[in-house]
Amino acid sequence: MTEIALREIAEHAESIARRAGAILRDRIGQPHDIQFKGTIDLVTEADKASEALIVAELRSTFPSHGLLAEEGGGYDANGSSFRWVVDPLDGTTNFAHGLPTFAVSIGLEDGQTPVVGVIYDPMRDELFSAYRGGGATLNGDPIKVSTIDRLIASLLATGFSYKLEARVRQTPTWSDMLTRVQAIRQTGSSALNLCYIAAGRLDGYWERGIAPWDVSAGSVIVTEAGGTVSDYRGGLFLSDRREIVASNGLVHDQLLEVLRRHEDQEPTPGILGDLPRDVVGT
Repeated sequence: MTEIALREIAEHAESIARRAGAILRDRIGQPHDIQFKGTIDLVTEADKASEALIVAELRSTFPSHGLLAEEGGGYDANGSSFRWVVDPLDGTTNFAHGLPTFAVSIGLEDGQTPVVGVIYDPMRDELFSAYRGGGATLNGDPIKVSTIDRLIASLLATGFSYKLEARVRQTPTWSDMLTRVQAIRQTGSSALNLCYIAAGRLDGYWERGIAPWDVSAGSVIVTEAGGTVSDYRGGLFLSDRREIVASNGLVHDQLLEVLRRHEDQEPTPGILGDLPRDVVGT
């Protein structure tokens, strides 16, 4: 697909993300219909309303494309190599508690390669967007990753599994990392973590057990902003592998070095569907 075509697709996704974000913004702080997908993993009526809008728009405009969405609104491709990967509300736990840090994430993959990423934070009115070969932007202005080149000077982010046993196994990694960086944050939104790396606000992010809809769109935004995205071994990032290491590129090898020390302690990520539902999502 040409760069011009990808730009037009990104622009369409931006419009959809803004409308879905308006649904979330209008419902923040209101009573919610909360259901649990696992022990501590939840979904609200806002997730479902946002997803319904996104799925309807994408299916109408791109009927041959496949779609994978967190709340089950997906469908298979009709002879196309393209797949939309959608999180209608990344940061549901934050949203349900009234914490205004969440986003709409819409990504497009060609085969297994992410090529378009659009993430909208409705509470800050920040629209992050990128497509392959076109650079990354925040509200239309170009963004770039940070220039921090030492792990000890870096600000990182990670996430906590929704499977409690997995948290126990990941604890040695977190403990080790805390002694090697300036600070670690847990924003509750994988999508925004990646956007913040692209904008130079964070220097790196790692997480295992993550779902494709949490990171597919953001991976494009990071790479187009000049950053690096890989798996835990420094290999090719594929969203279905359910693990990600992202950085400004300058601290990437240092970050991977710490993660490799604990490879045998980390839970195996598997593929989507291998683990209980309460492992995935934020």
